[in-house]
Amino acid sequence: MASPQRQSQVERQITRFRLGQPVDTLDYVAAEEPMEIRLIWEEDGQPQSKSIAITMRTPGDDFELAAGFLVGESVIHGADDIVDIAYCADAERDQEFNTVSVTLRPGLVFETVRLERNFYTTSSCGICGKATLDALDLQGCRAIELGFEVLSNVLCSMPAGLRDAQSVFESTGGLHAAGLFTADGVLLDLKEDVGRHNAVDKLIGAQLMAGKSRLADSILMLSGRASFELLQKALVARIPVVAAVGAPSSLAVQLAETYNITLAGFVHETGCNVYSGLERILSTPGVRSRAEATV
Repeated sequence: MASPQRQSQVERQITRFRLGQPVDTLDYVAAEEPMEIRLIWEEDGQPQSKSIAITMRTPGDDFELAAGFLVGESVIHGADDIVDIAYCADAERDQEFNTVSVTLRPGLVFETVRLERNFYTTSSCGICGKATLDALDLQGCRAIELGFEVLSNVLCSMPAGLRDAQSVFESTGGLHAAGLFTADGVLLDLKEDVGRHNAVDKLIGAQLMAGKSRLADSILMLSGRASFELLQKALVARIPVVAAVGAPSSLAVQLAETYNITLAGFVHETGCNVYSGLERILSTPGVRSRAEATV
């Protein structure tokens, strides 16, 4: 049920200036196209169908993106909740691969009120109108347990590992990345997209479709900043540690503190800032870091 790979970069004729002199050449830019997610389910024995989201994304891993989005919205909780994911056959031909239909298993119960918002997401800001912790409480989210630990020097090595694996970024310079690492610093999977939230949805969706829906033994590494919605996605997937090359937002820090997520920002090879959950970070094997903001 994995999605077929699509073109993630586009070749363009450009003019490049060097020392004031123009040179015509070819360049690659990151592909960006809209994708609609349609949901099919049963309610009171009757088939229901609804378009629930439109996002601007980099083509590729589209089924994983749809699955990850539904996990983040608490519509599904595992691969067994999905009967089928496919490109929509009744879409116009030029949009055939830009509409994904997700069929849920009969008997699955979820809050259909979630589907009344008609999400529109962009590649930059993601889903709007969810920046409250109350919404997470209503979803039944709970704090993440302690137990998982990582060495600070291993954590700080992850941005380099993430960057080395960003094949499309290497040629376009225009994509965000989300990577899943083990406590030993092994990269389990990586997804790229023009949207930060899409990259995370693709990553989580791929794990779900592989049968691993709860990721309590892994670290989410972000190539940019750590926003509220990315922390929310990590919380729903039960990821205990989120690390970012960039800065966290204030609401992301608040969410991390409330739900016991370890949140690190400005992660680079020589150090990082820890904003929440310092207990999971070891300065040396078996020795927890001092209770301060900077490692």
